[in-house]
Amino acid sequence: MSCDNGPGYASPLDAMTKGSREKLLYVCCVQPDQSNGKSDLLATVDVDPESPTYCQIIHRLRTGRPNDELHHSGWNICSSCHGKKGCGKRDKLILPALVSNRIFIVNTGKNPRMPYLQKVIEAPEVDKVNCTALHTTHCLADGNMMISAMGDLQGNPKSDYILVDSETLTVKGTWVQGKSARFNYDFWYQPFHDVMVSTEWGAPKIWKRGFHPDDDKLPDAYGQNLNFYSWSKRELVQTIDLGREDGMAPLEVRFLHNPKESQGYVGTAVGSAVFRFYKQEDGTWATERVIKVEPKKVSGWMGPYLGGLISDIIISLDDRFLYFPNWLQGDVRQYDITDRSNPKLTGQVFLGGKIVSDSDVKVLEDPESSREPLFIKGKKFYGGPQMMQLSLDGKRLYVSTSLFSPWDRQFYPETIKEGGRIVKLDIDTVNGGMVLDEDFLVDFSEGVDGPLLPHEMRYPGGDCTSDIWLANEN
Repeated sequence: MSCDNGPGYASPLDAMTKGSREKLLYVCCVQPDQSNGKSDLLATVDVDPESPTYCQIIHRLRTGRPNDELHHSGWNICSSCHGKKGCGKRDKLILPALVSNRIFIVNTGKNPRMPYLQKVIEAPEVDKVNCTALHTTHCLADGNMMISAMGDLQGNPKSDYILVDSETLTVKGTWVQGKSARFNYDFWYQPFHDVMVSTEWGAPKIWKRGFHPDDDKLPDAYGQNLNFYSWSKRELVQTIDLGREDGMAPLEVRFLHNPKESQGYVGTAVGSAVFRFYKQEDGTWATERVIKVEPKKVSGWMGPYLGGLISDIIISLDDRFLYFPNWLQGDVRQYDITDRSNPKLTGQVFLGGKIVSDSDVKVLEDPESSREPLFIKGKKFYGGPQMMQLSLDGKRLYVSTSLFSPWDRQFYPETIKEGGRIVKLDIDTVNGGMVLDEDFLVDFSEGVDGPLLPHEMRYPGGDCTSDIWLANEN
Protein backbone atom coordinates (compact mmCIF):
# COMPACT_ATOMS: atom_id res chain seq x y z
CA MET A 1 0.00 0.00 0.00
CA SER A 2 1.07 3.61 -0.38
CA CYS A 3 1.92 5.61 2.71
CA ASP A 4 2.02 9.06 1.11
CA ASN A 5 0.09 10.47 4.06
CA GLY A 6 1.97 8.60 6.76
CA PRO A 7 2.97 7.18 9.02
CA GLY A 8 4.32 10.22 10.74
CA TYR A 9 5.21 13.37 8.85
CA ALA A 10 7.27 14.26 5.79
CA SER A 11 9.64 16.51 7.75
CA PRO A 12 10.17 17.92 11.24
CA LEU A 13 8.70 21.28 10.20
CA ASP A 14 5.74 19.49 8.63
CA ALA A 15 5.09 17.84 12.00
CA MET A 16 5.51 21.15 13.81
CA THR A 17 3.15 23.15 11.58
CA LYS A 18 0.61 20.51 10.54
CA GLY A 19 0.59 18.07 13.44
CA SER A 20 -2.49 17.78 15.61
CA ARG A 21 -2.51 19.00 19.18
CA GLU A 22 -1.92 16.15 21.60
CA LYS A 23 -5.03 14.92 23.43
CA LEU A 24 -3.59 11.87 25.19
CA LEU A 25 -0.39 10.98 27.01
CA TYR A 26 0.78 7.39 27.37
CA VAL A 27 2.84 7.29 30.56
CA CYS A 28 5.12 4.45 31.73
CA CYS A 29 4.47 4.05 35.46
CA VAL A 30 6.35 1.99 38.03
CA GLN A 31 4.41 0.44 40.93
CA PRO A 32 6.60 0.90 44.04
CA ASP A 33 4.40 -1.50 46.03
CA GLN A 34 4.59 -4.89 44.31
CA SER A 35 2.60 -6.69 47.01
CA ASN A 36 -0.78 -8.36 46.51
CA GLY A 37 -0.30 -8.82 42.80
CA LYS A 38 0.22 -5.14 41.99
CA SER A 39 2.27 -4.38 38.88
CA ASP A 40 3.64 -1.58 36.74
CA LEU A 41 1.26 -0.07 34.24
CA LEU A 42 0.81 2.18 31.22
CA ALA A 43 -1.40 5.12 32.18
CA THR A 44 -3.47 6.93 29.56
CA VAL A 45 -3.85 10.57 30.57
CA ASP A 46 -6.38 12.98 29.06
CA VAL A 47 -4.63 16.26 28.11
CA ASP A 48 -7.44 17.69 25.97
CA PRO A 49 -8.47 20.96 27.68
CA GLU A 50 -11.94 20.65 26.14
CA SER A 51 -12.51 17.24 27.75
CA PRO A 52 -14.43 16.69 31.01
CA THR A 53 -11.65 14.30 32.12
CA TYR A 54 -8.81 16.77 31.49
CA CYS A 55 -5.70 16.04 33.62
CA GLN A 56 -7.07 12.67 34.68
CA ILE A 57 -5.84 9.11 34.23
CA ILE A 58 -8.62 7.61 32.10
CA HIS A 59 -7.17 4.11 31.61
CA ARG A 60 -4.65 1.84 33.33
CA LEU A 61 -3.06 -1.04 31.44
CA ARG A 62 -1.32 -3.24 33.99
CA THR A 63 1.47 -5.60 33.01
CA GLY A 64 0.20 -8.22 35.49
CA ARG A 65 3.77 -9.32 36.14
CA PRO A 66 6.23 -8.53 38.94
CA ASN A 67 9.39 -6.42 38.98
CA ASP A 68 9.28 -5.02 35.46
CA GLU A 69 10.42 -1.40 36.00
CA LEU A 70 8.72 0.13 32.96
CA HIS A 71 10.96 2.96 31.88
CA HIS A 72 11.03 4.05 28.23
CA SER A 73 8.84 3.27 25.24
CA GLY A 74 8.87 3.66 21.48
CA TRP A 75 6.71 3.15 18.41
CA ASN A 76 6.58 0.27 15.95
CA ILE A 77 6.51 2.79 13.10
CA CYS A 78 7.55 6.45 12.97
CA SER A 79 8.41 9.19 10.50
CA SER A 80 11.49 7.32 9.23
CA CYS A 81 8.96 5.16 7.35
CA HIS A 82 7.00 8.08 5.90
CA GLY A 83 5.84 7.49 2.35
CA LYS A 84 7.20 3.95 2.07
CA LYS A 85 5.12 1.20 0.49
CA GLY A 86 3.88 -1.52 2.81
CA CYS A 87 5.05 0.39 5.85
CA GLY A 88 2.08 -0.29 8.11
CA LYS A 89 0.86 2.25 10.62
CA ARG A 90 1.81 3.66 13.99
CA ASP A 91 -0.43 1.56 16.22
CA LYS A 92 1.82 -0.31 18.65
CA LEU A 93 3.75 1.09 21.57
CA ILE A 94 6.81 -0.95 22.57
CA LEU A 95 7.62 -1.07 26.29
CA PRO A 96 10.87 -2.84 27.18
CA ALA A 97 11.16 -3.51 30.91
CA LEU A 98 14.39 -2.26 32.44
CA VAL A 99 14.64 -5.02 35.08
CA SER A 100 12.54 -8.06 34.11
CA ASN A 101 13.79 -8.25 30.48
CA ARG A 102 10.25 -8.52 29.15
CA ILE A 103 9.05 -6.54 26.12
CA PHE A 104 5.40 -5.47 26.16
CA ILE A 105 3.66 -4.79 22.85
CA VAL A 106 0.67 -2.46 23.41
CA ASN A 107 -1.96 -1.92 20.74
CA THR A 108 -3.00 1.73 20.68
CA GLY A 109 -4.65 1.73 17.26
CA LYS A 110 -8.05 0.13 17.86
CA ASN A 111 -8.99 2.37 20.76
CA PRO A 112 -6.37 5.00 21.63
CA ARG A 113 -8.13 5.84 24.91
CA MET A 114 -8.09 2.19 26.02
CA PRO A 115 -4.92 0.51 24.71
CA TYR A 116 -4.55 -3.22 25.31
CA LEU A 117 -1.70 -5.68 25.66
CA GLN A 118 -1.31 -7.39 22.28
CA LYS A 119 1.72 -9.52 23.12
CA VAL A 120 4.43 -10.02 25.71
CA ILE A 121 7.88 -11.11 24.60
CA GLU A 122 8.92 -12.96 27.72
CA ALA A 123 12.42 -12.81 29.19
CA PRO A 124 13.60 -16.25 27.96
CA GLU A 125 13.27 -15.11 24.33
CA VAL A 126 15.34 -11.99 25.03
CA ASP A 127 17.82 -13.99 27.11
CA LYS A 128 18.72 -16.04 24.03
CA VAL A 129 20.69 -13.10 22.64
CA ASN A 130 22.45 -12.47 25.98
CA CYS A 131 21.05 -8.98 26.46
CA THR A 132 19.50 -7.35 29.52
CA ALA A 133 18.60 -3.90 30.88
CA LEU A 134 16.60 -2.83 27.83
CA HIS A 135 16.19 0.89 27.36
CA THR A 136 15.58 2.93 24.18
CA THR A 137 13.28 1.79 21.36
CA HIS A 138 13.47 3.32 17.89
CA CYS A 139 11.66 2.19 14.77
CA LEU A 140 13.78 1.64 11.67
CA ALA A 141 13.08 2.62 8.09
CA ASP A 142 12.43 -1.04 7.23
CA GLY A 143 9.57 -1.09 9.74
CA ASN A 144 11.37 -3.12 12.39
CA MET A 145 12.19 -2.01 15.92
CA MET A 146 15.58 -1.69 17.61
CA ILE A 147 16.05 -1.65 21.39
CA SER A 148 19.26 -0.75 23.22
CA ALA A 149 20.60 -3.19 25.81
CA MET A 150 23.00 -2.18 28.59
CA GLY A 151 24.11 -5.55 29.97
CA ASP A 152 24.63 -9.27 29.56
CA LEU A 153 22.80 -11.95 31.54
CA GLN A 154 25.25 -11.56 34.44
CA GLY A 155 24.66 -7.82 34.67
CA ASN A 156 28.05 -6.89 33.24
CA PRO A 157 28.27 -3.90 30.90
CA LYS A 158 27.44 -4.57 27.28
CA SER A 159 26.52 -2.50 24.24
CA ASP A 160 24.17 -4.13 21.75
CA TYR A 161 20.74 -3.67 20.22
CA ILE A 162 17.87 -6.13 19.98
CA LEU A 163 15.99 -6.30 16.69
CA VAL A 164 12.27 -7.06 16.90
CA ASP A 165 10.35 -8.13 13.78
CA SER A 166 7.46 -5.72 13.21
CA GLU A 167 5.18 -8.41 11.74
CA THR A 168 5.83 -11.45 13.93
CA LEU A 169 6.71 -9.38 17.02
CA THR A 170 9.57 -11.75 17.82
CA VAL A 171 13.24 -11.20 18.55
CA LYS A 172 15.22 -11.51 15.30
CA GLY A 173 18.71 -11.14 16.75
CA THR A 174 21.03 -8.24 17.49
CA TRP A 175 22.22 -5.29 15.41
CA VAL A 176 25.98 -4.99 16.02
CA GLN A 177 28.08 -6.98 13.56
CA GLY A 178 31.57 -5.76 14.41
CA LYS A 179 33.29 -3.87 17.19
CA SER A 180 31.03 -2.46 19.89
CA ALA A 181 31.30 -0.01 22.79
CA ARG A 182 31.76 -1.12 26.40
CA PHE A 183 28.69 0.61 27.86
CA ASN A 184 25.30 1.60 26.46
CA TYR A 185 22.16 3.60 27.19
CA ASP A 186 20.42 5.80 24.59
CA PHE A 187 20.95 6.05 20.82
CA TRP A 188 19.97 8.05 17.74
CA TYR A 189 20.69 7.16 14.11
CA GLN A 190 21.04 9.21 10.94
CA PRO A 191 21.68 7.19 7.74
CA PHE A 192 22.40 10.32 5.66
CA HIS A 193 25.68 10.62 7.58
CA ASP A 194 26.09 6.84 7.98
CA VAL A 195 26.10 7.21 11.75
CA MET A 196 24.49 6.06 14.93
CA VAL A 197 25.51 7.74 18.18
CA SER A 198 25.10 6.04 21.56
CA THR A 199 25.65 6.98 25.20
CA GLU A 200 26.65 5.22 28.42
CA TRP A 201 25.18 4.67 31.88
CA GLY A 202 27.03 1.78 33.51
CA ALA A 203 26.90 -1.88 34.50
CA PRO A 204 23.35 -3.01 35.36
CA LYS A 205 24.56 -5.06 38.34
CA ILE A 206 25.80 -1.82 39.88
CA TRP A 207 23.02 0.68 39.16
CA LYS A 208 20.23 -1.83 39.87
CA ARG A 209 21.28 -1.97 43.53
CA GLY A 210 20.77 1.75 43.94
CA PHE A 211 23.02 4.79 44.13
CA HIS A 212 26.20 4.85 46.22
CA PRO A 213 28.31 8.03 46.57
CA ASP A 214 31.54 6.14 45.95
CA ASP A 215 30.33 4.43 42.78
CA ASP A 216 32.29 6.86 40.65
CA LYS A 217 35.43 5.10 41.88
CA LEU A 218 34.29 1.76 40.43
CA PRO A 219 35.36 1.06 36.84
CA ASP A 220 31.96 -0.35 35.82
CA ALA A 221 29.74 2.19 37.59
CA TYR A 222 29.55 4.94 34.98
CA GLY A 223 30.56 5.36 31.39
CA GLN A 224 31.85 8.69 30.11
CA ASN A 225 32.06 8.17 26.36
CA LEU A 226 30.07 9.13 23.32
CA ASN A 227 30.17 6.30 20.76
CA PHE A 228 29.81 6.59 16.99
CA TYR A 229 28.89 3.61 14.83
CA SER A 230 28.83 3.16 11.09
CA TRP A 231 25.13 2.70 10.34
CA SER A 232 25.83 0.68 7.19
CA LYS A 233 28.55 -1.54 8.66
CA ARG A 234 26.94 -1.88 12.11
CA GLU A 235 30.21 -1.42 13.96
CA LEU A 236 31.86 1.08 16.27
CA VAL A 237 34.15 3.48 14.41
CA GLN A 238 34.93 6.20 16.97
CA THR A 239 34.73 6.84 20.72
CA ILE A 240 35.07 10.24 22.36
CA ASP A 241 35.93 10.45 26.07
CA LEU A 242 33.94 13.31 27.61
CA GLY A 243 36.08 13.31 30.76
CA ARG A 244 35.45 12.36 34.39
CA GLU A 245 34.73 15.86 35.66
CA ASP A 246 31.93 16.83 33.25
CA GLY A 247 31.29 13.73 31.16
CA MET A 248 30.25 10.98 33.55
CA ALA A 249 27.00 9.18 32.69
CA PRO A 250 26.02 10.73 29.35
CA LEU A 251 22.37 9.71 29.05
CA GLU A 252 19.84 11.11 26.58
CA VAL A 253 21.27 12.01 23.16
CA ARG A 254 19.59 13.97 20.35
CA PHE A 255 20.62 14.80 16.83
CA LEU A 256 19.12 17.96 15.43
CA HIS A 257 15.86 16.98 13.74
CA ASN A 258 16.87 18.24 10.30
CA PRO A 259 18.21 14.96 8.89
CA LYS A 260 20.97 16.66 6.90
CA GLU A 261 22.40 18.32 10.01
CA SER A 262 25.49 16.55 11.31
CA GLN A 263 25.35 17.69 14.92
CA GLY A 264 23.43 17.25 18.14
CA TYR A 265 23.61 17.38 21.91
CA VAL A 266 23.95 15.05 24.90
CA GLY A 267 23.41 15.69 28.60
CA THR A 268 25.48 14.08 31.37
CA ALA A 269 23.80 13.05 34.62
CA VAL A 270 26.72 12.85 37.04
CA GLY A 271 28.72 15.49 35.16
CA SER A 272 25.73 17.88 34.89
CA ALA A 273 26.85 19.27 31.55
CA VAL A 274 25.65 19.45 27.96
CA PHE A 275 28.00 18.62 25.11
CA ARG A 276 27.57 19.43 21.44
CA PHE A 277 28.80 16.76 19.02
CA TYR A 278 29.47 17.51 15.38
CA LYS A 279 31.01 16.07 12.23
CA GLN A 280 34.32 17.53 11.09
CA GLU A 281 35.51 18.08 7.52
CA ASP A 282 37.60 14.89 7.60
CA GLY A 283 34.52 12.82 8.48
CA THR A 284 35.41 12.21 12.12
CA TRP A 285 33.34 13.44 15.04
CA ALA A 286 34.22 15.93 17.76
CA THR A 287 32.61 17.34 20.91
CA GLU A 288 32.61 20.57 22.89
CA ARG A 289 31.08 21.35 26.26
CA VAL A 290 28.52 24.11 25.75
CA ILE A 291 26.60 24.18 29.07
CA LYS A 292 27.70 23.45 32.64
CA VAL A 293 25.34 23.34 35.62
CA GLU A 294 27.48 24.42 38.53
CA PRO A 295 27.17 22.37 41.74
CA LYS A 296 25.92 24.10 44.86
CA LYS A 297 27.78 23.97 48.17
CA VAL A 298 25.37 22.48 50.69
CA SER A 299 24.95 20.80 54.06
CA GLY A 300 22.67 17.88 54.89
CA TRP A 301 23.62 16.04 51.70
CA MET A 302 25.74 12.95 51.05
CA GLY A 303 28.58 15.21 49.97
CA PRO A 304 29.65 18.85 50.19
CA TYR A 305 28.21 19.73 46.77
CA LEU A 306 24.85 19.11 45.07
CA GLY A 307 24.99 18.73 41.30
CA GLY A 308 22.16 19.25 38.87
CA LEU A 309 21.78 15.69 37.51
CA ILE A 310 20.64 16.26 33.93
CA SER A 311 18.39 13.30 33.23
CA ASP A 312 16.71 14.20 29.93
CA ILE A 313 17.15 16.49 26.93
CA ILE A 314 14.73 17.61 24.21
CA ILE A 315 15.13 19.70 21.06
CA SER A 316 12.16 21.46 19.47
CA LEU A 317 11.27 20.30 15.96
CA ASP A 318 12.54 23.53 14.39
CA ASP A 319 15.94 22.92 16.06
CA ARG A 320 15.74 26.26 17.85
CA PHE A 321 15.23 25.42 21.53
CA LEU A 322 16.88 22.84 23.79
CA TYR A 323 15.37 21.81 27.14
CA PHE A 324 16.70 19.84 30.09
CA PRO A 325 15.76 19.24 33.76
CA ASN A 326 18.02 19.25 36.80
CA TRP A 327 16.49 16.45 38.85
CA LEU A 328 18.33 17.35 42.06
CA GLN A 329 18.56 21.15 41.88
CA GLY A 330 14.94 21.22 40.75
CA ASP A 331 14.80 23.48 37.69
CA VAL A 332 13.87 23.01 34.02
CA ARG A 333 15.83 25.12 31.55
CA GLN A 334 15.26 26.35 28.02
CA TYR A 335 18.16 27.41 25.78
CA ASP A 336 18.10 29.05 22.37
CA ILE A 337 20.56 26.99 20.29
CA THR A 338 20.42 29.06 17.09
CA ASP A 339 24.14 29.63 17.70
CA ARG A 340 24.96 25.93 18.02
CA SER A 341 28.19 26.41 19.99
CA ASN A 342 26.84 29.10 22.30
CA PRO A 343 23.43 28.20 23.76
CA LYS A 344 21.63 31.13 25.38
CA LEU A 345 19.50 30.61 28.49
CA THR A 346 16.02 31.91 27.66
CA GLY A 347 13.80 30.26 30.26
CA GLN A 348 13.99 28.63 33.69
CA VAL A 349 11.23 27.25 35.91
CA PHE A 350 11.78 25.73 39.36
CA LEU A 351 9.87 22.55 40.23
CA GLY A 352 10.70 20.95 43.57
CA GLY A 353 14.16 19.45 43.94
CA LYS A 354 16.38 19.03 46.98
CA ILE A 355 16.92 22.70 47.85
CA VAL A 356 13.42 23.72 48.89
CA SER A 357 13.01 25.29 52.33
CA ASP A 358 11.52 22.20 54.02
CA SER A 359 14.36 19.95 52.83
CA ASP A 360 17.26 18.76 55.01
CA VAL A 361 19.61 20.04 52.30
CA LYS A 362 20.66 23.64 52.92
CA VAL A 363 22.56 25.84 50.47
CA LEU A 364 25.63 27.35 52.13
CA GLU A 365 26.60 29.70 49.31
CA ASP A 366 24.01 31.55 47.23
CA PRO A 367 21.32 30.86 49.90
CA GLU A 368 18.72 32.83 47.94
CA SER A 369 18.62 29.86 45.53
CA SER A 370 16.63 27.96 48.19
CA ARG A 371 12.92 28.12 47.40
CA GLU A 372 9.58 27.48 49.04
CA PRO A 373 7.88 24.15 48.18
CA LEU A 374 5.71 24.25 45.08
CA PHE A 375 1.96 23.68 45.36
CA ILE A 376 -0.27 23.24 42.30
CA LYS A 377 -4.04 23.12 42.68
CA GLY A 378 -3.51 22.73 46.42
CA LYS A 379 -1.19 19.72 46.13
CA LYS A 380 2.51 19.66 46.83
CA PHE A 381 4.97 18.89 44.06
CA TYR A 382 7.08 16.00 45.38
CA GLY A 383 10.43 15.05 43.87
CA GLY A 384 12.23 16.83 41.08
CA PRO A 385 11.69 17.38 37.34
CA GLN A 386 12.85 14.31 35.42
CA MET A 387 11.43 13.21 32.04
CA MET A 388 9.95 15.67 29.56
CA GLN A 389 7.87 15.63 26.39
CA LEU A 390 7.37 18.62 24.10
CA SER A 391 4.29 19.17 21.96
CA LEU A 392 4.80 19.03 18.21
CA ASP A 393 4.19 22.77 17.87
CA GLY A 394 6.68 23.44 20.67
CA LYS A 395 4.17 25.30 22.85
CA ARG A 396 3.68 22.83 25.74
CA LEU A 397 6.31 20.97 27.75
CA TYR A 398 5.12 18.13 30.00
CA VAL A 399 7.37 17.15 32.92
CA SER A 400 7.25 13.99 35.07
CA THR A 401 9.13 13.17 38.28
CA SER A 402 10.41 9.57 38.46
CA LEU A 403 13.95 8.64 37.41
CA PHE A 404 14.44 4.98 38.45
CA SER A 405 12.54 3.53 41.41
CA PRO A 406 15.61 2.49 43.50
CA TRP A 407 17.00 6.00 43.06
CA ASP A 408 13.57 7.54 43.74
CA ARG A 409 13.51 5.69 47.08
CA GLN A 410 16.89 7.11 48.03
CA PHE A 411 16.66 10.69 46.79
CA TYR A 412 12.92 11.36 47.06
CA PRO A 413 11.41 8.76 49.45
CA GLU A 414 8.32 10.94 49.83
CA THR A 415 7.34 10.07 46.24
CA ILE A 416 7.04 6.39 47.20
CA LYS A 417 4.30 7.36 49.65
CA GLU A 418 2.78 10.28 47.77
CA GLY A 419 3.32 9.21 44.16
CA GLY A 420 4.69 11.27 41.32
CA ARG A 421 3.37 14.21 39.33
CA ILE A 422 3.11 15.49 35.77
CA VAL A 423 2.99 19.24 35.24
CA LYS A 424 2.92 21.43 32.14
CA LEU A 425 5.00 24.43 31.16
CA ASP A 426 3.69 26.85 28.54
CA ILE A 427 6.34 27.93 26.04
CA ASP A 428 6.86 31.28 24.32
CA THR A 429 8.02 30.01 20.93
CA VAL A 430 8.61 33.52 19.57
CA ASN A 431 10.78 35.18 22.21
CA GLY A 432 11.70 32.19 24.37
CA GLY A 433 10.64 31.69 27.97
CA MET A 434 8.45 29.31 29.98
CA VAL A 435 5.74 29.61 32.63
CA LEU A 436 4.11 26.97 34.81
CA ASP A 437 0.47 26.23 34.02
CA GLU A 438 -0.97 26.39 37.54
CA ASP A 439 -4.22 24.80 36.40
CA PHE A 440 -2.59 21.61 35.11
CA LEU A 441 -1.63 18.72 37.39
CA VAL A 442 -1.72 14.96 36.96
CA ASP A 443 -1.60 13.43 40.44
CA PHE A 444 -0.32 9.85 40.60
CA SER A 445 -1.09 9.42 44.31
CA GLU A 446 -4.70 8.57 43.63
CA GLY A 447 -6.52 5.48 42.32
CA VAL A 448 -6.86 1.80 43.11
CA ASP A 449 -3.20 1.10 42.34
CA GLY A 450 -2.02 3.47 45.02
CA PRO A 451 0.91 5.84 44.48
CA LEU A 452 2.66 5.41 41.13
CA LEU A 453 5.96 6.71 39.74
CA PRO A 454 5.51 8.26 36.26
CA HIS A 455 8.44 8.26 33.86
CA GLU A 456 8.43 8.61 30.04
CA MET A 457 5.49 10.08 28.09
CA ARG A 458 4.34 9.51 24.49
CA TYR A 459 1.63 10.94 22.24
CA PRO A 460 -0.36 8.66 19.89
CA GLY A 461 0.73 10.73 16.88
CA GLY A 462 4.46 10.84 17.60
CA ASP A 463 6.61 13.37 19.40
CA CYS A 464 9.97 15.13 19.57
CA THR A 465 11.97 12.18 20.93
CA SER A 466 10.56 9.12 19.15
CA ASP A 467 10.48 10.27 15.52
CA ILE A 468 13.59 10.25 13.32
CA TRP A 469 13.48 11.71 9.82
CA LEU A 470 15.52 10.50 6.84
CA ALA A 471 17.03 12.92 4.35
CA ASN A 472 15.53 13.25 0.91
CA GLU A 473 18.35 12.50 -1.51
CA ASN A 474 16.79 14.60 -4.29
